[in-house]
Amino acid sequence: MRRGVKKKEYENLTASNIQKVIKLLSPESGTPITKKEACSILNISYNTKRLDSIIQEHNERVEYRNLRKQQNRGKPAQKHEIAEAVQRYLRGDSVQEIATGLYRSVAFVNNIIETVGVPQRVRSKEEKVEVDYLPDECTSESFQPGEIVWSAVYHTAAKIVREYDKPYVEKSKGLVNTDYEKEYSNKVYSIYVIEDVDTEGTYFSNISAGGFYASSIAYDLGKLSHLEQYGIDLTRL
Repeated sequence: MRRGVKKKEYENLTASNIQKVIKLLSPESGTPITKKEACSILNISYNTKRLDSIIQEHNERVEYRNLRKQQNRGKPAQKHEIAEAVQRYLRGDSVQEIATGLYRSVAFVNNIIETVGVPQRVRSKEEKVEVDYLPDECTSESFQPGEIVWSAVYHTAAKIVREYDKPYVEKSKGLVNTDYEKEYSNKVYSIYVIEDVDTEGTYFSNISAGGFYASSIAYDLGKLSHLEQYGIDLTRL
């Protein structure tokens, strides 16, 4: 495939926008737009040769993607596909983005997520969900320090720091002397919630992940160790 077109930051060369331009340039649109108008929609300088290259590369990419999807159609999910789908989903990629990257259908990716037992993620930041659903494979009554888990409250991966058991509470000055397990009918843990950090343009641009400490009841935490059989590195979530 052609790989000669370099995108400038201000240019709108998304697949959907290029496809829109192709449709508007087509005689089938009724009144085709001019190439100058096409360049304006893409927010590129008026250059018909570059416009043709952008459209050609887009068409080659679509053709290649369709060919790969056709080749994969009917084939069962491979281990590396399961690992990539699950890891990207838990990191925040949309099902559509994952399907595109794997040259598979959205239904294929959704089936992996449901079959393997992956915690459901909030679909958008605007969606107000207090606690996510945890599949049976993720449920557990206890966790170990250092274990990577899923927080159904914060909708992201977290690391177990320690359990608020009686011996720890009794010797910790900053905690109320409470039997947390008796109080909540469940173990309570200190966790470190892992989240992506946008440090672009700062002195810490080499840091891509951060987080914060929080407390969580065990039934709001999901075990992820069953995903390791698919080659998923939980430390990279």
